[in-house]
Amino acid sequence: MSGAALLLPGQGSQYVGMGHDLAEAHDVVRALYERADDVIGESIGRVSWEGPEEELTATQNAQPAILIHSYAVWTLTRDTVEPIAVTAGHSLGELSAHLIAGTFSFEDAVRLVRRRGELMAAAGAERPGTMAAVLGLDETRIGEICDRVDSGIVVPANLNAPGQIVISGDVDAVARASALAEQSGARRVVPLNVSGAFHSPLMESAANGLEAVLGEIELSDPAVPVVANATGAPVRTATEALDTLVAQLTSPVRWIECVETMRTVEPSEWIELGPGAVLSGLIRRVDRSLRGASIGDVASVEARLGATDDDAE
Repeated sequence: MSGAALLLPGQGSQYVGMGHDLAEAHDVVRALYERADDVIGESIGRVSWEGPEEELTATQNAQPAILIHSYAVWTLTRDTVEPIAVTAGHSLGELSAHLIAGTFSFEDAVRLVRRRGELMAAAGAERPGTMAAVLGLDETRIGEICDRVDSGIVVPANLNAPGQIVISGDVDAVARASALAEQSGARRVVPLNVSGAFHSPLMESAANGLEAVLGEIELSDPAVPVVANATGAPVRTATEALDTLVAQLTSPVRWIECVETMRTVEPSEWIELGPGAVLSGLIRRVDRSLRGASIGDVASVEARLGATDDDAE
């Protein structure tokens, strides 16, 4: 076996109060939130800790809030997870993975994800779209269903696990594809409360804007491989990082392939850093033998540090 595989959660994992206990217990975490506030020009800590929920859920707030939380957990636990073999994040989490891998600085990462959220929200306002989770059908069948919708755009967007695929596109097209999926034997179709058709061609203007922002910051080759959502392949250079982060906005999140790629390095452990435990659940749905340890609050951080201290005795 090699080192650890790190998993970084994406939008939807946020919750009001996230990170507050960490900031109260650790000055280094509070300092991270203060640095982020300086970049953004307002208190992302207040939004994360106090809400209200609709303000935190707004794309331009949720994305930096999750990245900062994930990086705060990493800052506290990094000495317990050496070496790192590979890392990957789901959607927004891919940028958190690149931050941990050293592709860009903390300040540039906060600036980047804030702007990414703004661009995605603007694209959703310009051309309204939506998403829906389809349970119980495979990728091939869902692709065929999307192809049958002859008005508007609808595409597979999140290939999360076998039998759990999200579609994305124009509102009417997603509704039509959802109905066809139910007729085709889907166990369930769940409309998602999102502000746009993420990971679909409707995000083209956001991708163009993100490419411009990435061109303005200093990118380094990742210190450890970051598995790209758009390709399912490891990214090892700054050029690959830029290309795949831009492509991600209009391409499906190939999470099943990401997990398969990470599994080939035979990680010694799988660790999810940040709010929630969604990715720990998804890796088990890809391979029932995989177990992820979720670290996101003071209790789980202290448990991790304590376990490491015990191992050292």
